[in-house]
Amino acid sequence: MTTYSQISSNKKKSITLMFSFLIFVIIVGWGFSYAFNNPGILYFAVIFASIQALFGYYAGDKITLAISGAKQIQKEDNPELWNLVENLTITTGLPMPKVFIITDSAPNAFATGRDPHHSSIAFTSGILEKLDKNEIQGVAAHELSHIKNYDIRVMTLTVILVGFIALLSDMFIRWTLWGNRRSNSEGGNNLALIGIVIGIVLAILSPIIANLIKLAVSRKREFLADADGSLITRYPQGLASALKKIAADREPLEAANRATAHLYISDPLKEHKGSTRGWFSNLFNTHPPVEERIKKLMEMAS
Repeated sequence: MTTYSQISSNKKKSITLMFSFLIFVIIVGWGFSYAFNNPGILYFAVIFASIQALFGYYAGDKITLAISGAKQIQKEDNPELWNLVENLTITTGLPMPKVFIITDSAPNAFATGRDPHHSSIAFTSGILEKLDKNEIQGVAAHELSHIKNYDIRVMTLTVILVGFIALLSDMFIRWTLWGNRRSNSEGGNNLALIGIVIGIVLAILSPIIANLIKLAVSRKREFLADADGSLITRYPQGLASALKKIAADREPLEAANRATAHLYISDPLKEHKGSTRGWFSNLFNTHPPVEERIKKLMEMAS
């Protein structure tokens, strides 16, 4: 797949995700509406989901940077890092993203923003201290490829879906435990029991399925960004060496959480145990095994 077809594909996937999100919310909302015999639940779910999607689309990057403790810098604050990112953006034809630094000794980085004109790259202070220039360049190129290919837009929308479904499910599990059930006059105990079971099943399975989709999308994007980032620098060994050092550093990133972990270049929670784990366990990883990523990068170098 060429770079241009990848960008086009991601833009189409963004639209598809928005519609799929709405349809999924309608289905889940209908299930809960039926379970509790309350049509208002469906209307609430659709309206709230639409508002959240728009808010997350336009403000998701600011929220992510804020909860990560990232501080924006200018050229005079770190000329070397600024020039490195600027040179890569000139190479790729991208506008200069905002540059942020997270004060944390754990080495990591991520990109965010809905498109190249509203993008940001955040580096931890640890990655700037522990990696050499070629390695940081490889990391920066990896993150710029996410921006160039509109990966971050796809991932932002996916996170919104997962977060809302989890919130909706939690709300309705509580309603199931404490809310009103269907009365005998509204269809009988058997029908009420069926409705409640539907609600509970949807509440349990919906966030799990949505989260698996998010993780699968995230893992695929990392492989693509590794390859495209290496094409930018023409030096895949730099990124391979960076990934090896980041993975070997066992210090977790304090500012990271499960909602933002997939955005980073490597698992910031340090829960990844490598490719020796079974396929079922790997379904719940935010990133593909580092060994596989390094292997593919070295194949590009040979």
